[in-house]
Amino acid sequence: MKIAVLGSGNGGCAVAADFALNGHDVYMFDFEQFSKNINAINQNKGIHVEGVLSGFGKIKYAGHDMEKVVKNADLIFVVGPAYSTKAFAEASKNYIEKNQQVIVCPGSCGGSLVFKNELGLKLKDNSITVSETSTLPYACRVLEPGTIHIYLKLEKGVFLGAIPSKRAKDIVGKLKDIYPSVVQAENIIQPILQNANPIIHPAVTLLNAALIERTKGDFYFYEDGATPCVGKLIEKLDKERIAIGKKFNLNIIPDTVLGKEQGYMQEENYETGYSSAKGFKGIKAQSKLDYRYFNEDVGYGLVFMSELAKEIGIEVSTIDSIINIVSVIMNKDYRKIGSRTPSSLGLKEILNEIN
Repeated sequence: MKIAVLGSGNGGCAVAADFALNGHDVYMFDFEQFSKNINAINQNKGIHVEGVLSGFGKIKYAGHDMEKVVKNADLIFVVGPAYSTKAFAEASKNYIEKNQQVIVCPGSCGGSLVFKNELGLKLKDNSITVSETSTLPYACRVLEPGTIHIYLKLEKGVFLGAIPSKRAKDIVGKLKDIYPSVVQAENIIQPILQNANPIIHPAVTLLNAALIERTKGDFYFYEDGATPCVGKLIEKLDKERIAIGKKFNLNIIPDTVLGKEQGYMQEENYETGYSSAKGFKGIKAQSKLDYRYFNEDVGYGLVFMSELAKEIGIEVSTIDSIINIVSVIMNKDYRKIGSRTPSSLGLKEILNEIN
């Protein structure tokens, strides 16, 4: 297959390298302002891979020519932080063709809806299938430009949803050889709610805010930062997320259970499971509070969950409290900014059909 990968960060390099190692023709795009990895990959003609996967993945093309990357691609992966999804959609919309399949990986709470809206398509338009995953299938880091270390590749627990839901089946089938962990979600809400980053990252960051400011992140985010009291906050947030899912007749898996299934965690325990998790070992804290753990996971994730809860009449007081407190300390009204809400994504028009 021809695989297009939009994004050259940690996740983009992992996706590209994995498909390349498995013999697929991989083409990579990123914007010129993020050219460091792209230039190294282009110069080396591929990506060096270390960790649970190893070898050299040959890349057919790495550069800034979007048309060359997406033309005739069998699968188009959009891999980047939440704020990049719209930019990638805008840059590719003149080149994506009818019947192509796009995977926003991960969706980060509605990335597929953002992408489809930016293409100018109604949510029920079947001409181009846009889907999203609940999480990235890897724990990985770029060690240096052109070299990726993959610490963990998930064997279970990656949910993929699309609109309409039945279109996800074909994509899941195409991914099975590379990602046996991917399962078809019941609807588009499931992968959105099964994304636990907004539940974990803001809680750990908020309760370690002074330590981050004082040490510039000189501690281990999970091993040092996820103490028992932090775990209690994560558990409460998780229960509210699960309650939203129940309103849609979805069995949202508790994060400690799913974390163990995925291989990140060894204990189904909120108070000690994160600090003892082998999959989180050695991850340093961010050097400042102005980071994606607040800007993305609160601004795009928790705000979406809060607004969705309002639409269906569910109280999420702890989620709301996190949004309010983080907005104060960051001097940003994340709810007013409304980066992703059911209304802004156009999801309200199909909520009654899903519910």
